[in-house]
Amino acid sequence: MNKKLGKLGFLGACFAFALTAAVLPLCLTAQDGDEGNDPPTRVARLGYIEGSVSFQPAGVDDWVQAVPNRPMTTGDQLWTDQQSRAELQLGSAVIRLSENTGFSFLSLDDHTVQMQLSSGSINVRVRRLDQDDYFEVDTPNLAFTASQPGSYRIDASPDGGYTVVSLRDGAGQATGGGQTYTLNGGQRGTFYGTDSLNANVEDIYGRDPFDNWANDRDRRYDQSASARYLSPDVVGYEDLDENGDWRDDANYGHIWFPHIEAGWAPYHSGHWDWIEPWGYTWVDDSPWGYAPFHYGRWVSVGGRWGWVAGPVQVRAVYAPALVVFFGGGGAGFGGKVAWFPLGPREVYVPPYQVSRGYMNRVNVSNTTVNTTIVTNVYNTTVINKSTTIVNVNYANRNVRGAVTAVPQGAFAGAQPVGRAAVAVNAQQIASAPVSMRVAVAPTHQSLLGAHASTAGHVAAPPAAVMSRQVVAKRPPPPPPVPFAKQQQALEAHPGQPVAKTELQSMRPPAGVVSARPLVKVAPAGKPATAVVGKPANLPSAAAQRPAAPMLPPAATQRPVPPVQPNRIPATPQNPAAAQPEYRPGNSRSEPVPPTPPPAANRPPQPPTQEARPVQPPPAVRPAPPPAEVKSAPPPPTARPMPPSPSKQQAPERKPPEKEKREKPPSQ
Repeated sequence: MNKKLGKLGFLGACFAFALTAAVLPLCLTAQDGDEGNDPPTRVARLGYIEGSVSFQPAGVDDWVQAVPNRPMTTGDQLWTDQQSRAELQLGSAVIRLSENTGFSFLSLDDHTVQMQLSSGSINVRVRRLDQDDYFEVDTPNLAFTASQPGSYRIDASPDGGYTVVSLRDGAGQATGGGQTYTLNGGQRGTFYGTDSLNANVEDIYGRDPFDNWANDRDRRYDQSASARYLSPDVVGYEDLDENGDWRDDANYGHIWFPHIEAGWAPYHSGHWDWIEPWGYTWVDDSPWGYAPFHYGRWVSVGGRWGWVAGPVQVRAVYAPALVVFFGGGGAGFGGKVAWFPLGPREVYVPPYQVSRGYMNRVNVSNTTVNTTIVTNVYNTTVINKSTTIVNVNYANRNVRGAVTAVPQGAFAGAQPVGRAAVAVNAQQIASAPVSMRVAVAPTHQSLLGAHASTAGHVAAPPAAVMSRQVVAKRPPPPPPVPFAKQQQALEAHPGQPVAKTELQSMRPPAGVVSARPLVKVAPAGKPATAVVGKPANLPSAAAQRPAAPMLPPAATQRPVPPVQPNRIPATPQNPAAAQPEYRPGNSRSEPVPPTPPPAANRPPQPPTQEARPVQPPPAVRPAPPPAEVKSAPPPPTARPMPPSPSKQQAPERKPPEKEKREKPPSQ
């Protein structure tokens, strides 16, 4: 309801809508709703997969094969196995995972991104950080918070003994053990310990293959032609460039037409997953199939399907699927579920509980629509709790091929729609009522998704990684309620997610230890000063297995450059480690000069940006720890590798000025 309308105006508008729609009993008193119960307006897209990547949905214990285009949110976990990588997209940030990496979202909402990195490496590009936004990465040693947009890399050692934080640009703080260390662009810090956090800082040198891959992926965003037509919060817009073309239309403005085969229709090639707190969510099979199915509207122009995005100047709001369903809550047609895409200017009615403000935002950000019309539909479907909508002339309802139907079992079982689809005739389509949700209770398979059959047959994180505790600066929300505890409530209200208030009653009482006490909130940190230079008893990068060439990419995925083996450079602490560097295409080997020791009066600098370390020969052991770090854990057995074999060389180190240090050139 427009806030300028008084109570009389509201009743008049409600009465008028009831006359035109002829659907409802008398209107109830208007309520704005509790916005605290609204779901987040953004999620993370699992946008790219290379190699063996496993996924564990929130609320279950099974690990399954990950699926591209799967939305991810609080409680979801990923594991990238050997020779594997993955990319998560948030709109305002991109998170990339290297091999042997355990990752999860502790919290993800409109203003908070809090991640758990138990082991491995992530490369994060923060594109935008508004004043009320919060971005935190929690590792076994520390919590790192980004205070500016920038490029960040965090490496957590396999044994949980140390963490390396590298900043190409940006700024942030590492907190743990009651201490806080500030890092700026061009610095790299190695942190070890938990009860007391110790730090060594020096300059960044070159990039390794993982950094180069992340940098190449960034160019797709920076050079995307589709960005000019869309809100920057529309996730997945960069995939539209090479999979379709933009055209102007007198009725709808900019329309994107995908390059697809004849007979294709939206929401037909993919499957339905159950994802809390939105419920049934569409997961498309196309490599570009994210933005056009969670934002905007579809329209048929001249017999060809095109996608119309929402206003560029309005912050985009994620929706699980912009469709309407058929038949008595969706379960009509003799046990079948059917749907069709919403067209421009048509109101989307969420199947989950929302406030009036959310209802407006999810519509006005995805299409051009009058807010009074949105308010009228909200009063009908939310205030008066009507599950059906009548007397609305949907543009796509009678478009040939627009309606898709599957058996209920295939729908709830996350089966591929293209294979399970069944025919419905024009008479059924014309006579069936339209519904805001599907009255079908989800099953365990609904959560696991299209690869539910892979449960128990995919690579999962080692037990030590899964049970490892991480340090947090901000207390995260409680873990998601297990799906098994929700099943009774979900069956009582099929197709509707359990309300937040009811979920709260399913949680353990206050003071009861969680089954997964994996987060330790750090005490308030006091500013601390790091030691200059690389620590003598710790490698300067997260230890990993020796890098091997990446697996060949799938047909729908872009190739990743192979990871070449490197050799180990000499250091002042370990001169015996000197070995010649391998350079592809060069039959001779060239020695790598040792890293010079830091100047005595140099301010704190982070360790060198080197590739993942390999296991050293048995005869070579790290130097013993210095006296000032007696509390540090035993040194790992791995040694660092040099920068990626490329033409880039480490920048020449310059003597510091007395009051100001020169920032090293960017790589």
